[in-house]
Amino acid sequence: MKRAFDLFFATIGLLVLSPWFLVVGVAVWLSSPGPVLFRSRRVGRFGREFFLLKFRTMTKDAPQNGPSITIGNDRRITPLGAVLRRAKLDELPQLLNVIKGEMSLVGPRPEVPEYVKLYTPEQRRVLDLIPGMTDPASIKYALENELLGKCKDPHSDYVNEIMPDKIRMNLGYAAQANLWTDFLVILKTMVRIAQRPARTDEGGEGTRGRRDARPTGETTGEMDAVISDGVMATARPACQPLDLTSDGRLVTYRDSRTTSEEEETLKTAQPSRAVSESAPGSM
Repeated sequence: MKRAFDLFFATIGLLVLSPWFLVVGVAVWLSSPGPVLFRSRRVGRFGREFFLLKFRTMTKDAPQNGPSITIGNDRRITPLGAVLRRAKLDELPQLLNVIKGEMSLVGPRPEVPEYVKLYTPEQRRVLDLIPGMTDPASIKYALENELLGKCKDPHSDYVNEIMPDKIRMNLGYAAQANLWTDFLVILKTMVRIAQRPARTDEGGEGTRGRRDARPTGETTGEMDAVISDGVMATARPACQPLDLTSDGRLVTYRDSRTTSEEEETLKTAQPSRAVSESAPGSM
């Protein structure tokens, strides 16, 4: 049933979005030298490698000039690429991966071989699952690039914190997944994309009023989560995802060293109430 679900909706998606494929493809071709599609080697089910397809969002020599993960405002990302990444339009060619049977619409995002080599025996269980275009971890870590841009050691934080958390989430989801929950994940992914800040420059603010917890490269520490309407939440480390609450509001982070005047402003904005969040593990 899941394969039929994937084939049906991936085919419909390709037919409906084909005009966008043409527009985006021409835009990528005209915007910078290099191929329209980027083929990224990933590890799929049972450890089989395949090429994940994306519209190219970085310079053609990006793989030779930087790490496998993108961090903050990565200089390898082209201006058009930044727009495509924000709207997740660069991921659309993966519908072809779905039709070929290499991926599913919903499943763990496939990793590059260099990170899969670091999996523990327990983490390698995730390779029993068909990788997908989106998953619950993708929703939680929708702002992963910006998040890593605030970390002192992005590679270490990704390997030791974010990646294990993603795997835990995906294994937990797979244990109770069905077609209905897959459909809900797809809907939540669309909502999450629509709710992303329009701009998340380092040290700046997005259109939703997000204030960065720390400048890029500064050491991490305990931060207070603040919901956009001024409600205080539980303290979490700076290198943690910007989550949404159950009613869809954006949770951002600020330095816990605030003045009493700032605290009073927050309290008067709305009655203080705790916001529970899942314990952290760490396009």
